[in-house]
Amino acid sequence: MSNEPHKIRFVMLGGFLGAGKTTAIGRLAKQYQDQGLKVGVVTNDQAADLVDTNLLRSQGLNVGEVAGACFCCNFNELTSTVETLAVDERPDVVIAEPVGSCTDLVATVVQPLMQLFDAQFDVAPYGVILKPSHGLRILRKEAQAGFSPKAAYIFEKQLEEADFLIINRIDELSAEQVEELSTLLSQFAPDTPILRMSAKSGEGMDGLIEMLDQRGSYGQKILELDYDLYAEGEAELGWLNSSLDATSDEVFVLDDLLLGIVEGLRQRLEAIQAETAHLKTIGLWEGAYGVANLVSSDTPAVLSLPSHCQTKLAHVVVNARVAVDPEALRAQVEEVVESVASQMGVTVAFHQTQSFRPGRPVPTHRFAKPSS
Repeated sequence: MSNEPHKIRFVMLGGFLGAGKTTAIGRLAKQYQDQGLKVGVVTNDQAADLVDTNLLRSQGLNVGEVAGACFCCNFNELTSTVETLAVDERPDVVIAEPVGSCTDLVATVVQPLMQLFDAQFDVAPYGVILKPSHGLRILRKEAQAGFSPKAAYIFEKQLEEADFLIINRIDELSAEQVEELSTLLSQFAPDTPILRMSAKSGEGMDGLIEMLDQRGSYGQKILELDYDLYAEGEAELGWLNSSLDATSDEVFVLDDLLLGIVEGLRQRLEAIQAETAHLKTIGLWEGAYGVANLVSSDTPAVLSLPSHCQTKLAHVVVNARVAVDPEALRAQVEEVVESVASQMGVTVAFHQTQSFRPGRPVPTHRFAKPSS
């Protein structure tokens, strides 16, 4: 019998807002469980009431969350959250989902784990999921990429520090689009492996598992990063998290409410030319859960996970990340929710709404050199 101490395999998958990280992590966790491994998940957001936490827990996963700041700025809570998960059920693997507008995660999360917590964690190669909708526009260097050059700077830096890159949503792309993305990524990061995957259908997930099982010289790409530009890029996005209860005397179709809210917001935001980074609604009631989302201004609103639920009561969470003033975003969300609900004969009661711009990143640790 080995006397080696038990190490938790730490897997972190990054990527821009709306890249499909939550769907990928849910499927990845299930595949690890099918291998007989115990899995924990840690979600992350700048605000409380994380929609991704609710969604992953509804899939039966053991989920902790780091709320109120990104992993890099709240590193101690990241490690303590993993420790809390370990008290309940000693996980073999912990999968971490960082905030979608964060970069510099190798210097501020991966390297601190490797250098300060080597006895506890066995860190996997760091993968970044490419968001095709904004990825094509930014990598093509289109003048109208949807975001300012400052936000595009964050997107590119995320790709630059990755050990490997994942083109996700290939089920939604043509073969020509997949090839163009592969070519653009190869030109941008010529020495970085590229995987093709659909987290939704499961295609390519075996390749992701194989990549994450690799050992070697990974997590070494320390960025040269302009933190002023990084902070300004993040601050261009208005963030909103809102939770509410929807009730009616008659049963209503939960999925219609979720999709109606997202579609209503898509139309409103398009009218004021506000670029959407990610917009997501989740509905939960008695074991049922559904998700509708919008990942960019030039893609349709979709019911990404139908609940097939008809009910008189549901809990709904709205997450919005949009290039617009956060108070304007709050007004739009509240008006659309009230309007869509009213048309369906549903009454809504808001519990908590947070709307803000992210503050300047101040990492707990930042290692300027990789471990030897």
